[in-house]
Order: sequence, then structure tokens, then C-alpha cells
Amino acid sequence: MNILLAEDQAMVRGALAALLTLAVDNINITEVEDGDKALAMLKSQHYDLLLTDIEMPGKSGLELSQWLQQQNCSTKVIILTTFGRAGYIKRALEYGVSGFLLKDAPSDELISTIKQVMAGKRVIDPELAFSAIGELDPLNDKERRALRLASEGLSTADIASKLFIAEGTVRNYLSEAISKLNASNRIDAARIAKQKGWL
Repeated sequence: MNILLAEDQAMVRGALAALLTLAVDNINITEVEDGDKALAMLKSQHYDLLLTDIEMPGKSGLELSQWLQQQNCSTKVIILTTFGRAGYIKRALEYGVSGFLLKDAPSDELISTIKQVMAGKRVIDPELAFSAIGELDPLNDKERRALRLASEGLSTADIASKLFIAEGTVRNYLSEAISKLNASNRIDAARIAKQKGWL
């Protein structure tokens, strides 16, 4: 089984790789430390499973899941995260993620989840799944991308060049996001969206 492990914290990544190597037979693990590298690997070869964090440099784990879904790819996705935010879970479900686990789950739970997911099941912690039924995410993908880059401290011009759009369009996306979230500015909007798991 080919696994792509995307996790920006070296210690966590190493521990996960060691655990999986011991616990799962016939396994081949490729480790990457950010979302952009993960996307490059997904484009270059087939993996049976993507085991990914959500919050990491470059593409987020949710964006990787969305990309795989758009490609109609058979790669299964399990998200491991520190945060059980409702917005994250909701988007993970929308993007066809097969498993969603908190990083503080016991290691045997992770192994069991991998086996179940590879057998075609979906494994989401019931409490997490229940919390995802709550609030609706008001942001669209374009607003989310602009807001995420703004939260990283990028200027309007930098965001425009990264997203290949005009500066005026970036300002429109950001002001839409600010008004939808009842925020006072782009930093406040990013903070609110992050708290809710919408970013």
C-alpha cells in the first residue's frame, strides 16, 4: 500500500511514519512537509492513501482533498488534525474525505481507521460529525483563498499575483468576506473564519 504522509511538524511526521511501518504490512510511505509538495507528489504518482494534516504551509489538507475529488481520483483521504472545528469537518465531508481523526486519538484507532477506510468505509468520530451539522460556512472558495493569503500577511498586490486576478477583485473578495463575517477588517475576518474552521 502506497501512503503519502503530509505533515509539517517533523516530529509528528516521523512518529506517524514509524508507527505505520510497524503496524501495517506491505506499506510504502512517502513523507512531505507541506501541502504544495504533497500536491506535486499526487500529480506525479498514484497513492492508495493520503494521510494529511489540515493546517500546513502551502495547500491545506482540505484543498488537497478537494483537488483529489475534482480529479475523480481513487486515492482515499484521512485527515489528522489538532482541531475538530465544525467547518473543517463539514468541508472534509463535502470533499469526500474517508476518515477524520484528532491527533490525540490513540494510535490503534488510527490503524483501525486506515484498515476500515481501505476497506471502503468512512470513519469520522461521531461527536465531530455531529458538530459539523451546525453553522453554515458563508464564504465561497475565492473569498476563502483571498482571506487565507491575507491572514498570512500578504498585501493585496501579492494576493492578486498569487491568485492571478486583479487587485480590485481581491479587494472585493476581502470586503465580501469581512461583511459576511461581521468583521472589522481582513485580520479580524481571518481570525473569525479560522476559529470556525472555515479558512
